Amino acid sequence: METVNDRHVALVSAFYEALGRADYAAMERCYHPDVSFGDPVFPEVEGRDKVMAMWRLQLGVQGGLTSAYRDVRADDFSATAHWTARYTFSRTGRQVVNEIDALFRFEDGLIVRHHDDFDFKNWSKMALGRPHGYVFGWTPMWRKTIRDRAAQALGELV
Repeated sequence: METVNDRHVALVSAFYEALGRADYAAMERCYHPDVSFGDPVFPEVEGRDKVMAMWRLQLGVQGGLTSAYRDVRADDFSATAHWTARYTFSRTGRQVVNEIDALFRFEDGLIVRHHDDFDFKNWSKMALGRPHGYVFGWTPMWRKTIRDRAAQALGELV
Protein backbone atom coordinates (compact mmCIF):
# COMPACT_ATOMS: atom_id res chain seq x y z
CA MET A 1 0.00 0.00 0.00
CA GLU A 2 1.48 3.26 -1.09
CA THR A 3 -0.74 5.97 0.37
CA VAL A 4 -2.60 6.20 3.65
CA ASN A 5 -6.34 6.72 3.57
CA ASP A 6 -7.40 7.85 7.04
CA ARG A 7 -11.10 7.45 6.18
CA HIS A 8 -10.60 3.76 5.38
CA VAL A 9 -8.46 3.25 8.49
CA ALA A 10 -11.30 4.78 10.51
CA LEU A 11 -13.90 2.56 8.78
CA VAL A 12 -11.97 -0.66 9.51
CA SER A 13 -11.34 0.50 13.08
CA ALA A 14 -15.06 1.28 13.49
CA PHE A 15 -15.88 -2.22 12.25
CA TYR A 16 -13.57 -3.87 14.79
CA GLU A 17 -14.79 -1.63 17.61
CA ALA A 18 -18.36 -2.69 16.77
CA LEU A 19 -17.28 -6.35 16.55
CA GLY A 20 -15.76 -6.06 20.02
CA ARG A 21 -19.12 -4.79 21.36
CA ALA A 22 -21.17 -7.29 19.31
CA ASP A 23 -22.94 -4.22 17.88
CA TYR A 24 -24.50 -5.76 14.77
CA ALA A 25 -26.07 -2.53 13.54
CA ALA A 26 -22.75 -0.67 13.66
CA MET A 27 -20.96 -3.57 11.96
CA GLU A 28 -23.60 -3.66 9.22
CA ARG A 29 -23.20 0.08 8.56
CA CYS A 30 -19.54 -0.57 7.64
CA TYR A 31 -20.47 -3.08 4.93
CA HIS A 32 -21.55 -2.41 1.35
CA PRO A 33 -24.87 -4.12 0.40
CA ASP A 34 -22.92 -6.35 -2.03
CA VAL A 35 -20.21 -7.30 0.48
CA SER A 36 -18.59 -10.70 0.29
CA PHE A 37 -16.77 -12.42 3.14
CA GLY A 38 -14.43 -15.36 3.15
CA ASP A 39 -12.24 -17.26 5.59
CA PRO A 40 -10.99 -20.87 5.95
CA VAL A 41 -14.28 -21.98 7.57
CA PHE A 42 -16.73 -19.81 5.58
CA PRO A 43 -15.00 -19.70 2.17
CA GLU A 44 -17.53 -17.47 0.41
CA VAL A 45 -20.48 -15.65 1.92
CA GLU A 46 -22.21 -13.20 -0.43
CA GLY A 47 -24.40 -10.21 0.45
CA ARG A 48 -24.75 -8.12 3.59
CA ASP A 49 -27.67 -10.13 5.03
CA LYS A 50 -25.76 -13.43 4.81
CA VAL A 51 -22.50 -11.90 6.03
CA MET A 52 -24.27 -10.41 9.04
CA ALA A 53 -25.97 -13.77 9.73
CA MET A 54 -22.50 -15.34 9.70
CA TRP A 55 -21.32 -12.76 12.27
CA ARG A 56 -24.38 -13.45 14.45
CA LEU A 57 -23.45 -17.12 14.34
CA GLN A 58 -19.82 -16.35 15.22
CA LEU A 59 -20.65 -13.88 18.00
CA GLY A 60 -23.28 -16.20 19.45
CA VAL A 61 -20.71 -18.84 20.39
CA GLN A 62 -20.74 -20.27 23.91
CA GLY A 63 -19.13 -17.78 26.26
CA GLY A 64 -19.16 -15.07 23.59
CA LEU A 65 -16.40 -13.88 21.35
CA THR A 66 -13.95 -11.22 22.42
CA SER A 67 -11.62 -9.56 19.98
CA ALA A 68 -8.72 -7.18 19.75
CA TYR A 69 -7.32 -5.61 16.59
CA ARG A 70 -4.14 -3.86 15.56
CA ASP A 71 -2.00 -2.79 12.62
CA VAL A 72 -4.75 -1.29 10.46
CA ARG A 73 -3.27 0.05 7.24
CA ALA A 74 -5.30 1.39 4.33
CA ASP A 75 -4.95 3.09 1.00
CA ASP A 76 -7.68 4.31 -1.38
CA PHE A 77 -8.67 0.79 -2.45
CA SER A 78 -7.81 -1.72 0.25
CA ALA A 79 -6.77 -2.26 3.85
CA THR A 80 -5.12 -4.86 6.01
CA ALA A 81 -5.41 -5.52 9.73
CA HIS A 82 -4.60 -8.17 12.29
CA TRP A 83 -7.06 -9.29 14.91
CA THR A 84 -7.31 -11.88 17.65
CA ALA A 85 -10.54 -13.78 18.32
CA ARG A 86 -11.05 -15.48 21.70
CA TYR A 87 -14.00 -17.77 22.30
CA THR A 88 -15.15 -21.17 23.47
CA PHE A 89 -15.80 -23.58 20.61
CA SER A 90 -19.33 -24.77 21.32
CA ARG A 91 -18.99 -28.33 19.98
CA THR A 92 -16.09 -29.19 22.31
CA GLY A 93 -16.10 -26.53 25.04
CA ARG A 94 -12.44 -25.82 24.22
CA GLN A 95 -10.91 -22.35 24.37
CA VAL A 96 -9.75 -20.88 21.05
CA VAL A 97 -7.37 -17.96 20.58
CA ASN A 98 -7.24 -17.39 16.84
CA GLU A 99 -4.75 -15.00 15.21
CA ILE A 100 -6.27 -13.62 12.01
CA ASP A 101 -4.97 -11.50 9.14
CA ALA A 102 -7.69 -9.51 7.38
CA LEU A 103 -7.87 -7.95 3.95
CA PHE A 104 -10.52 -5.41 2.97
CA ARG A 105 -11.55 -3.81 -0.32
CA PHE A 106 -13.72 -0.69 -0.55
CA GLU A 107 -16.48 0.57 -2.79
CA ASP A 108 -18.66 3.65 -2.30
CA GLY A 109 -16.86 4.36 1.00
CA LEU A 110 -17.85 0.97 2.49
CA ILE A 111 -16.28 -2.47 2.86
CA VAL A 112 -17.22 -4.52 -0.22
CA ARG A 113 -14.81 -7.44 0.36
CA HIS A 114 -13.64 -8.82 3.71
CA HIS A 115 -11.32 -11.80 3.76
CA ASP A 116 -9.89 -13.29 6.96
CA ASP A 117 -7.02 -15.75 6.87
CA PHE A 118 -5.77 -17.96 9.69
CA ASP A 119 -3.92 -21.23 10.19
CA PHE A 120 -6.68 -23.84 9.91
CA LYS A 121 -4.52 -26.63 11.32
CA ASN A 122 -3.66 -24.57 14.40
CA TRP A 123 -7.32 -23.55 14.80
CA SER A 124 -8.48 -27.18 14.57
CA LYS A 125 -6.00 -28.24 17.26
CA MET A 126 -7.39 -25.60 19.63
CA ALA A 127 -11.06 -26.04 18.74
CA LEU A 128 -11.20 -29.81 18.40
CA GLY A 129 -8.33 -31.10 20.53
CA ARG A 130 -7.26 -34.73 20.40
CA PRO A 131 -7.57 -36.80 18.35
CA HIS A 132 -9.51 -34.97 15.64
CA GLY A 133 -7.68 -31.64 15.64
CA TYR A 134 -4.23 -33.19 15.84
CA VAL A 135 -4.72 -36.15 13.54
CA PHE A 136 -7.28 -34.90 11.01
CA GLY A 137 -7.16 -31.10 11.33
CA TRP A 138 -4.90 -30.61 8.35
CA THR A 139 -6.69 -32.92 5.90
CA PRO A 140 -8.87 -31.60 3.07
CA MET A 141 -11.65 -34.04 4.03
CA TRP A 142 -11.78 -32.73 7.61
CA ARG A 143 -11.69 -29.12 6.39
CA LYS A 144 -14.65 -29.90 4.12
CA THR A 145 -16.53 -31.45 7.07
CA ILE A 146 -16.00 -28.28 9.15
CA ARG A 147 -17.01 -26.05 6.22
CA ASP A 148 -20.14 -28.13 5.55
CA ARG A 149 -21.21 -27.90 9.21
CA ALA A 150 -20.61 -24.13 9.21
CA ALA A 151 -22.60 -23.73 5.98
CA GLN A 152 -25.45 -25.77 7.42
CA ALA A 153 -25.53 -23.67 10.60
CA LEU A 154 -25.49 -20.48 8.51
CA GLY A 155 -28.24 -21.82 6.25
CA GLU A 156 -30.45 -22.36 9.29
CA LEU A 157 -30.12 -18.65 10.16
CA VAL A 158 -30.92 -17.19 6.71
